[in-house]
Amino acid sequence: MATTLIHTAECIRTKLDNNRGDVAEIINNELCGAEDVTSSLRWLKNGQCFDAELLPNTHQLIYLIEGNGTITLEEKDYEINKGAGVYLGPRETATISQKGEIPTKLLHLIVPIKK
Repeated sequence: MATTLIHTAECIRTKLDNNRGDVAEIINNELCGAEDVTSSLRWLKNGQCFDAELLPNTHQLIYLIEGNGTITLEEKDYEINKGAGVYLGPRETATISQKGEIPTKLLHLIVPIKK
């Protein structure tokens, strides 16, 4: 298996509507031949939020790289800081909201469940 270096600063960054921040896919089949995983970077600022979809046949990991925020799990809010992460199982979802002066940067990893 070959090693692929991904320059995340060169990945296409897309501004999302409805106050959902920006996103750039950094791992997928097209970028590096990944067949069993996708990953993206997400940026939130000025009170923006990211709603992790309920993806029935996947595992998701969301990791806070920079900034501060609030994560809502099962209708309960938790303050989060740099280094925090959350695992979402196949029937779980979460909302991450930006908080404070520093924009929030998230790593979002999605791995399908193999059958």
